[in-house]
This record gives sequence, C-alpha cells and structure tokens, in this order.
Amino acid sequence: MFWNFLINLILILFFSGNSIPAIVNNDVELISLIPFESADIVVADKAAVLSEDGRFLFFNKNADVQQPIASITKLMTALVFLETQPDLNSSYQITSADNIVGGKLNLFLGDNVNLKDILFTSLVASDNGATIALVHASKLSEEEFIKKMNDKAKLLNLHNTSFADPIGLSDKNISTAREVALLAKEALKNSEISDAVNRKEYKFQTIEGREKIIESTDYLLFDSAKNSFLPVGGKTGYTDRAGYCFVGRFKGPGGEDLIAAVLNSPGKNERFKESKNLIGWVLDNYFKK
Repeated sequence: MFWNFLINLILILFFSGNSIPAIVNNDVELISLIPFESADIVVADKAAVLSEDGRFLFFNKNADVQQPIASITKLMTALVFLETQPDLNSSYQITSADNIVGGKLNLFLGDNVNLKDILFTSLVASDNGATIALVHASKLSEEEFIKKMNDKAKLLNLHNTSFADPIGLSDKNISTAREVALLAKEALKNSEISDAVNRKEYKFQTIEGREKIIESTDYLLFDSAKNSFLPVGGKTGYTDRAGYCFVGRFKGPGGEDLIAAVLNSPGKNERFKESKNLIGWVLDNYFKK
C-alpha cells in the first residue's frame, strides 16, 4: 500500500501541470493515467492510448468494455503461428480449404507461396484466405490453433479477450480497447510482424513466378499530412458488429512510443482520423514542454 501511495503521489506531482490525475490500477498492475474524456476527441465507442511498455494508460474511453474485434484478431494468429517456429522460406500450396469468403483474395487455388509471403499477405492486406492458410500450414487443426490463441491471451493476462476463429469473422472474437493495445504491444515485439504492418505494399512472386502486389489496409501509412508524429504500422478490422476498428503504433517527436486503439468507429476513414486526434491530444497534454 505504501509503495502504491508513493508512486501515485509522484505521478500526480509529475502531471499536475496538466491537471490530470494519476491512479494506480491494482487489478491489472498497470499505472493508469486517466484524463478527462471529451466527446470531440473521439466519436468511436471505445478507445485507449497506451505507452509502448503498456504501463501507462493515457486515454480511456470505455477502454475495458468488451466488443468484437474483427480482423485485429490476425495479430494473435500471426503470433501463434510464429510460435510454432515455421521455416518461413518453405512453401505451402493454396487449397480449396483456404478459400474463405469475405474481403479481397490475393492467393488462389494452386498457388505455391513461401510462408513468409503468406504471413505478410495476411497482415498487410488483412487477407482472410492467407490467414487460414497460415493455420493449415502450421499442421495444427483449427481447433488446436484457436486453443493456442486463447492460451496465449491468458498468458498475456488479457482476461477480457477470447477467440472463436483465427480470422476475425466471428463476433465471438472479443476484446477491449485496452487489451487490443496490449496485444498489439506484444505482437509488434516480433520483427516479422512489425515489418509487415509497417509496409504500404508488399511485392513477391509465387514459386510458379506469378507476381503479387499487396496493398496495406492501414491508410495512415499513406497519410500525406504533416504530423508531429509518425505512424509505424497497425492493424485494421471491420464487421457489422465490430464497426470500424484500428490499433496502431506511433512515434512522437521526442522519441515517445505510443499505441492507440479505436473500436467501433463510425466510418472507414474516421478510425484513422480519430487515432491521429488521440495521439496528438496525448502528446499535447502529457509530453509538451
């Protein structure tokens, strides 16, 4: 209790210039900085901004309320796939079982593709067929793979997160804005994942020599606006129940490293605008000298 009080006191003094209270959150062992909420900052139902190490919560709007997370699921799928220690230079042939309805397909029946290229297609283009191909290439059954996803969520203390499929089509794939940000934090530690989600496009050839050009669904990577911060990759998601979702990592002008999560934003482009607004607001209120 004494140490919690001391940490809380130090944080209150440190952030007193912005009149933003600091609270020690004992339940999840995070130091949580909870600013006032303003409707003009974000319209999305749920949002959170975390420090990259996950200890500081700089913005909280219904950040612990569960909802479907759509294709943000693919971050966990990529993590679990890579933990099976695949040879990413080995190839896999696309089968009819990999033909998943929904979204643009970039890989077709009979294509022989290196596993790294399938992984990048899954993350860059949010390709459903490529994602299920990763599961099939892992040699695990879909049920075994999903169990590993849920086991990983427990290991990461994501107590409000669970998965029913590895793609994100199921509305039973649920999490919260805070835990989505924590999932992104963990996923982006992996160099393959962080490389993939920071690419505007990805080019490769199948074993047969067919060229593929994959374009990112993260429109912030194409943003031409002059921001004080740099988007360095993220993951989109959308279903009717989830709404438009996004989680992304940003680098501030002073070396700040932040992760923003926006869930159930009202529009495809609004999720990106709101993420930028959140990051700008956090930098102005917590880090501006």
